[in-house]
Amino acid sequence: MTIILSEKSRIKLTGAHPDLAKVIERAAALSSIDFTVLEVTRTLARQKELVAKGASKTMKSRHLPGVDGKSRAVDIAPLDGGQVSWAWPLYHKLAVVIKQAAKEVGVPIEWGGDWRSFKDGPHWQLPWAQYP
Repeated sequence: MTIILSEKSRIKLTGAHPDLAKVIERAAALSSIDFTVLEVTRTLARQKELVAKGASKTMKSRHLPGVDGKSRAVDIAPLDGGQVSWAWPLYHKLAVVIKQAAKEVGVPIEWGGDWRSFKDGPHWQLPWAQYP
């Protein structure tokens, strides 16, 4: 089943590195789980705010634009009845789809849900080594 990303999600994706946007677009084509793009590019002020609140742990966030002006991270969330869900089982199901999409388009990707500490279900990023 294919989902259709909302216009709002598509607009947010314009701030993402093209390879990252390609993964999310492919995931939408593969997914039976509806999802939305929560956040892509952050300002330095927004990142400072999130660190201060404990919602982020670094000022070297992949959400901050690179020299090309594009973010190397995206936060997405599954939708349940049209509403954002924070239920981890849905994030795990969506992770399978995102990883498959990345594999199909040949783009390496990292999921915040795989991190050992500070698990971040919505967070997906391009690896530092391949995308400085």
